[in-house]
Amino acid sequence: MIELSHVNKYYGDHHVLKDINLTIEDGEKVVIIGPSGSGKSTLIRCINRLETVSDGSITVNGIDIADKKAPINKVRTQVQMVFQNFNLYAHKTVLQNLTLAPIKVKGVKKSEAERTGMEYLERIGLADKAHAYPSQLSGGQQQRVAIARALNMHPEVILFDEPTSALDPEMIQEVLDVMIDLSEMNITMVVVTHEMGFARSVADKVVFMADGRIEAAAPPEEFFTQDQGERVTNFLSKILHK
Repeated sequence: MIELSHVNKYYGDHHVLKDINLTIEDGEKVVIIGPSGSGKSTLIRCINRLETVSDGSITVNGIDIADKKAPINKVRTQVQMVFQNFNLYAHKTVLQNLTLAPIKVKGVKKSEAERTGMEYLERIGLADKAHAYPSQLSGGQQQRVAIARALNMHPEVILFDEPTSALDPEMIQEVLDVMIDLSEMNITMVVVTHEMGFARSVADKVVFMADGRIEAAAPPEEFFTQDQGERVTNFLSKILHK
């Protein structure tokens, strides 16, 4: 589904991504972890070309999105992103947030977009908030709505950029529960997170990044039990004992 080959990214003289090679299969759940500033968010932003790569290639479902002629709007209908800070439209209701892109971008009839939107709101336990505005919701509820909005585009891939990092501790689990439920669906998920419990229970593959490089990648049963090198050991010892 996604293949990154020798991807490099520079901001001026700052080398953010360094020769990244990564293959993600259709339906695979990949969790990316690592210290702040390691390039994790930049990496997933490159996958839907919110950031452009300096060199190398990123192929999504057979399309090289590093090619300037790539049909990027088509790719973005297939690849949705859930951001740290929800990015909901404050002046639109929850249901309007869910239906705007399907109607405007994919040409879905309003009645159909609303029908599927309500199904996803039901799935995340927020059908009763369909006509509320984002400001009337908690942070956890807003993030769940953001996930439902992504689902209502019927994507093949969803990218999550630290989806729980802006939440109060008591709201984190409600979002993780929705993501765990989502992992049962045949959708490719790429998740940047510090939630190790989620990585252990949901990931098919855990990827560790540091200083712009992939230092280790393995299934969770190997990643958390076998030696992955000093950088990984030091990171896990700090994050697991917080």
